[in-house]
Amino acid sequence: MHKYHLVHNPPRVSWLPAPSCAYASLSTAALRPPVAHAHRLHATASYQIEGAWNEGGRGLSIWDTFSKKLGGDTGEIACDHYYRYRDDVKLMASLGLKNYRLSVSWSRLQPDGRGALNPEGVAFYNDLINCLVEHGVEPMVTLYHWDLPAALHEDGERDGWLNEDIVQAYTDYARVCFELFGDRVKSWLTFNEPWCSCVLGYGTGEHAPGLKCEDGSKVYRAAHNTLLAHAHAVDLYRRHFQPQQGGAIGITLNSGWSEPLGDADPHVARSHAAAAHRSLMWSLGWFADPIWRGGDYPREMRERCGDKLPEFTEAEKKLISGSSDFLGLNHYASEFIQHNEAGDFVSGWGTVTKGGFFGDMAATSVSHPSWSRTDMGWNVVPWGFTELLLWCHRRYQPSGGIYVTENGCAVPEPTKELAVEDHFRVAYFTSYVAAMHEAIEKGADVRGYYAWSFLDNFEWQLGFSKRFGMVHVDYATQQRTPKASAKWFASLVAANELHIEVGARFTDAATTHVIADATLAQQLAA
Repeated sequence: MHKYHLVHNPPRVSWLPAPSCAYASLSTAALRPPVAHAHRLHATASYQIEGAWNEGGRGLSIWDTFSKKLGGDTGEIACDHYYRYRDDVKLMASLGLKNYRLSVSWSRLQPDGRGALNPEGVAFYNDLINCLVEHGVEPMVTLYHWDLPAALHEDGERDGWLNEDIVQAYTDYARVCFELFGDRVKSWLTFNEPWCSCVLGYGTGEHAPGLKCEDGSKVYRAAHNTLLAHAHAVDLYRRHFQPQQGGAIGITLNSGWSEPLGDADPHVARSHAAAAHRSLMWSLGWFADPIWRGGDYPREMRERCGDKLPEFTEAEKKLISGSSDFLGLNHYASEFIQHNEAGDFVSGWGTVTKGGFFGDMAATSVSHPSWSRTDMGWNVVPWGFTELLLWCHRRYQPSGGIYVTENGCAVPEPTKELAVEDHFRVAYFTSYVAAMHEAIEKGADVRGYYAWSFLDNFEWQLGFSKRFGMVHVDYATQQRTPKASAKWFASLVAANELHIEVGARFTDAATTHVIADATLAQQLAA
């Protein structure tokens, strides 16, 4: 038997290719949340699972009003977690899960987004957090996962994240959360995926509040106020709460990996490489550069966006710079990128957009024909995960490391029986966890990993048609049934190592670093 060791301590990776012992072993010992020990972790969001939309004193959120406007599924009941959280926490504990990322519904705490607190909302989150702690599950709390109180987004006087007054409202809300829960919550996220809430909410209209903007100016304004709100909340926490509470606070950003499309013409190849870089800037760098690279937007955005991109004052640059104790990263897919001045863009939800925000980026994506896809149509490309983690490490070098705050896949599950088998999701997680460890071996400072998602849930404008959960939810009865992936995850936590059989699914072009040569580039671009 020939045995290879890739040196990193911890974790340790051993590839065992011999037929008599065909598996790979990956230790998870180095992965840890900001204030806890090493564990694999699960995540959810309030509007996607809580339900009880008009109960317990909760005010309306923009997702309540937007979902009703769409006329399809809503989160009015969702997973009924508001009433079933005790059983859900017991299920987590029975699976050996030690960490759980959840989000707070702002309108459940402050029905109007400002002023008086809702006692029933306070009691719910206190009870939920206490239940987690009692069962040995460490909570990570996201303050904002897209569900802005509807009262802060009204025609005329208030227009959500487009109004600079939102910064103070959000900071006051953050203070409330720190005061109420900071004695038990030691890991905080200010925002989840601001790219989505800004681009899809204020650009393409696919997410709440459903606004569209042809030139992209509203998108940039919403993001600008989001960054300022983030920075003020972090400053507040660091000055008034962190010294006593001893927690950590950061932001979680989303990005795929953008691989340049190859071409035999060096000039064209260079233009595709520049487009791939811009794709990363318009997704990740847009928010990460101000925090980790001096308080301002990427140079490429300044050059191409002109006056549409707001300016930070010198005081704001100082406030934003360094305003995250760690880099939270959500990742689901990768693509080849080519230059396209028109910026034709097809979103992950199927909407076609031309110009505006995407015209500024001047890049479009194509897929490799060998890549598997999830039920969202997203490419399964584990090596892209490795590349993204290494790129983030090299560009930002966050002192508190990188935390993968979401990674997972939607799988078509027409029946409960097929859902429970869950072979695709097990293969997905196996290959992506292995890809993450490859990045660690190559020097990426990755310290934690949260799988999305613990439960099947309301998938935003796609309603209940997509299932990301490791636990199946029968929406008619609310019965929970762990899938094979949940049991796989539990064994991973218990053993603290991952075995990969040689020849396992996705050990093909999806896991090989495919380079698009000139011939393929022509085919993909056709």
